[in-house]
Amino acid sequence: MSDVLSCPVTGASGPLPEYPLPRAAECPLAPAPAARELRAEKPITRVRIWNGSTPWLVTRHADQRALLPDPRVSDDDLDPGFPYVNAHRAEIAPVTPRLITNTDAPEHTRLRRTVNGPLMVKRIETMREPVQKIVDELVDRMLDGPHPVDLLQAFALPVPSLVIAELLGVPYADHDFFQRSSSLVLDGAAPPEEARRAGGELASYLDELLRRKSADPGEDVLSEMAGRVRAGEMAHTEAVHMGVAMLIAGHETTATMISLGTIVLLQHPDQLALLRGSDDPKLIANAVDEVLRYLSIVQTGVRRVAKEDIEIGDVVIRTGDGIIFDLHAANWDPEVFPEAERLDITRPARIHQAFGYGPHQCLGQNLARLELQVVYGTLYRRIPTLRLAVPVEELEFDHTGTTYGVHGLPVAW
Repeated sequence: MSDVLSCPVTGASGPLPEYPLPRAAECPLAPAPAARELRAEKPITRVRIWNGSTPWLVTRHADQRALLPDPRVSDDDLDPGFPYVNAHRAEIAPVTPRLITNTDAPEHTRLRRTVNGPLMVKRIETMREPVQKIVDELVDRMLDGPHPVDLLQAFALPVPSLVIAELLGVPYADHDFFQRSSSLVLDGAAPPEEARRAGGELASYLDELLRRKSADPGEDVLSEMAGRVRAGEMAHTEAVHMGVAMLIAGHETTATMISLGTIVLLQHPDQLALLRGSDDPKLIANAVDEVLRYLSIVQTGVRRVAKEDIEIGDVVIRTGDGIIFDLHAANWDPEVFPEAERLDITRPARIHQAFGYGPHQCLGQNLARLELQVVYGTLYRRIPTLRLAVPVEELEFDHTGTTYGVHGLPVAW
């Protein structure tokens, strides 16, 4: 099997690069070659996006660490200078509820506090045994069934869907609905009217579910949010849209990390053997962070806008300028991760940017880490002969959404 990451770094063409920068077809899991060149030569530079505007692109790890926590860097997508991902995002911004994804302190701080408790490390750690049970049962089902099998459908999607359903208190029987709707909301290539309809259907679904939880609460996050609504700590509409955001984010990204992580580990048999042969929780946790660093599946960049002039290095980012943080380029920064193109699960990788950084760092990162630790520590040990059932060149990669992934992952053993 050839290595899809064995591609050279090539230069960006033109005086002002178009963003997103094109990936090399022969290495679809690596950062765009032009992004790596810009990081070395122009780590903070102007790029042109779909609407002709020219936000700044930040590709160096240290610069991202300096700027993302800076209170002058805003997540307010109603600012005229905000660099929207596409026309659809620009169109829906004025009607999108104010959430943790598009507000700054103090509003962001208040909203985040309403859902932060259930996602803290100690609370999430209590889910390790239930997650292990889910993973073991799905592996049992695969082993008892025919193969080749699509790992994405048989395992990678069900694991986080079952986990987020249990955490939130969403009936797993509805998983086909919320998976399909979530995919449409995140699909940058979907017709805007379809994405809006899917988002509206998810909101209606969570609205009804929250009302039921308010009348008959359980031991789950939606019941806790319903309680906060009753206590006047958040509005019902805020709870609805927070639930939608958590439901979407809680399964799509983790499913992608399971499938893409499997591809990468199968391409690096020495690292897979090291992982498979260890029951050391620290090594497994480190392997998860290294794969997160290596893949950095958020492909549209973290988007922000400057609320004041910001001087950094020899660049001045002016008030109203858009800013895009290319997380993948930062995670392959050789100043922080020597030989960054090499997968090394013994590497101290915890300082990666895969979850972002600063006050808007991914709310669900503790849950994602736990799920991936259980999956990476179980799947390859229980199916030691796991292999791709088709050549890696025949896999169909999906680059249409906020994150990239594969449409399917046939595996055998």
